Amino acid sequence: METLLVVIFVIGYLAITLEHNLKIDKLIPALAMMAVMWALMSFGIDGFTTWFDSGEHHLLENFGTFGHEEKMELLEETLLHHLGKTAEILVFLLGAMTIVEIIDYFDGFSTIKSFVKTRSKKKILWIFSFLAFILSAIIDNLTATIVLISILQKIVKDRDVRLWYAGLIIIAANAGGAWSPIGDVTTTMLWIGDKVSTAMLIEHLLVPSLVCMVIPSLIASFLPAFKGEIDVEEEDGAKSKFGPTMLYLGLGAIVFVPVFKTVTHLPPYVGMMLSLAVVSTFAEIYSSSKFSISNVDQDSDDHAHHSPVHSALTKIELPSILFFLGILMAVASLESLGMLFNFAEGLKQGMPLMGTEMAGTQVSDLVVLLLGVGSAVIDNVPLVAASLGMFSEPMDDQLWHFIAYSAGTGGSMLIIGSAAGVVAMGMEKIDFFWYLKKISWLAFVGFIAGAICYMVMRYLF
Repeated sequence: METLLVVIFVIGYLAITLEHNLKIDKLIPALAMMAVMWALMSFGIDGFTTWFDSGEHHLLENFGTFGHEEKMELLEETLLHHLGKTAEILVFLLGAMTIVEIIDYFDGFSTIKSFVKTRSKKKILWIFSFLAFILSAIIDNLTATIVLISILQKIVKDRDVRLWYAGLIIIAANAGGAWSPIGDVTTTMLWIGDKVSTAMLIEHLLVPSLVCMVIPSLIASFLPAFKGEIDVEEEDGAKSKFGPTMLYLGLGAIVFVPVFKTVTHLPPYVGMMLSLAVVSTFAEIYSSSKFSISNVDQDSDDHAHHSPVHSALTKIELPSILFFLGILMAVASLESLGMLFNFAEGLKQGMPLMGTEMAGTQVSDLVVLLLGVGSAVIDNVPLVAASLGMFSEPMDDQLWHFIAYSAGTGGSMLIIGSAAGVVAMGMEKIDFFWYLKKISWLAFVGFIAGAICYMVMRYLF
């Protein structure tokens, strides 16, 4: 039965990776894989001899001697446990996405366009690189990429030049998302899973992530694509006078979430819901529209077009939310049977150890670097989800920081390796092989440079 579960997971994984070839949205195989795997576990529960207690993070003793009813009860408890942990991440993401859409409703991101006062291609490259690096740490790398490419389309007319900017934005956005607990889905998973704290994550990854962004941008600034000047279009009038206010309010509300968690020790999604409530309140006041959550008559459709909150909720990427649900719960099924735990033990014993006692981990640096390279080929969400079940190192262990860096920045090496890359690919119709030829080597150089920087800092401090 264990073999069958692994086969189903591999098939589902291939379907997710080849979604563009199969022309099937990746949420479909993710959800199907989750449901089938848990159903097979229920049918074959009496045949399993090992079970992993995710709460205590160890294998249960004598699980094979448990009765059928006891095993089924344990399966239901485990399923509920994983659903709760997954829901924390999904509700957090829903809140963040809604705040970002509310900002966009007031055209708040057009404020960022006013930062670009130069016509030099090289200076514009550095402006967008640093904007992507900082913005992705606040509103996540996916959203930052969407915002900046949208602005880029208004500034740079030449598409051939714009593709180069988009490639560097992907690298910078992924680098910026790696050092912030709210900058990337995988980093958020580690943060919510109590594997990393905000302060220690920033302390250990800010400089390596900055190096990962600066090196490719520095090399690119000497390439022919970024020589000379561009023609800047005239500024368009802002859609709303409240745009700048909502931009700073929304970004401030998202940044407030880690502070709320530190002060109250409550899960991050609670703080995100509070931030969403505050931003929504100001949005409704500024929109001059009536808000009635109980309104169910036909006017509610009209209201959805005028209420910023309702409008924002209709634009949320629900397919992405459902994909995360499917893939996280599918990985949880493998974790529950102890497969990931046993795999981790095999890695620790079989791989040549490159880590030291200073590093605070018995897992080789090579394994984590391979995870980063793997995240370029495969989605980094399930890789990090698997690592959460594989390793039992304590909170803020160096292993978790290195995993956050590798999984967050490694995806830049292929355009399909990160959410930022996929969305940029869709917005600018970037060819896979063009990116592989022009941008991938820059991303690889940045990834390795940042990893070396991390290791040097680890040994020095």
